[in-house]
Amino acid sequence: MILTDGEVTLRPIRVRDQRAWREVNRRNRDWLRPWEATIPPPPPGLAPPHRPTYRQMVRHLRGEAHAGRMLPFVVEYRGRLVGQLTVAGITWGSMCSGHVGYWVDRDVAGRGVIPTAVALAVDHCFRSVGLHRIEICIRPENTPSRRVVEKLGFREEGIRPRYLHIDGAWRDHAVFALTAEEVPEGLLNRYRRRKPRTPGAPHK
Repeated sequence: MILTDGEVTLRPIRVRDQRAWREVNRRNRDWLRPWEATIPPPPPGLAPPHRPTYRQMVRHLRGEAHAGRMLPFVVEYRGRLVGQLTVAGITWGSMCSGHVGYWVDRDVAGRGVIPTAVALAVDHCFRSVGLHRIEICIRPENTPSRRVVEKLGFREEGIRPRYLHIDGAWRDHAVFALTAEEVPEGLLNRYRRRKPRTPGAPHK
């Protein structure tokens, strides 16, 4: 599916996005590194796992999507690939929840690209997919990314100590969440009314 609002579009990630994805990721390497997930060291006696290639990553994401556990998107701005947004950890049954992660090209930060993309994804999850709750977990010191959830009106629920392995170590994360009942008019509509003007986030 393709989700769009004005100049911002979310669409499924594709193998043929490799060149554009790599180019944007390479240019933003230093900017994204402090917020990027890393692989923790293995137990003694085991070889360290290899980072997947782009094609392996896409195959994994698409497999998880077919299994109903993930929604992997690229973010486009004015028709150009500028980042990635994934709804992951989708759980059904009595929970019906998922969590959102993203990164974006520094060149377009501050233009409302990621808040719009997150709002599009959340509305799709609540209205079409059938999820009830969406979380975004952010390192407390990631001020730009915290601005995104503040603009969108996510509730802060507390801290998860040493929650994810980021930039080479286990890092605390602040938890932000929304349920479907909190945005009956749609998150994108609420965001439009607020019209935030503060800078966007590099990475969650």
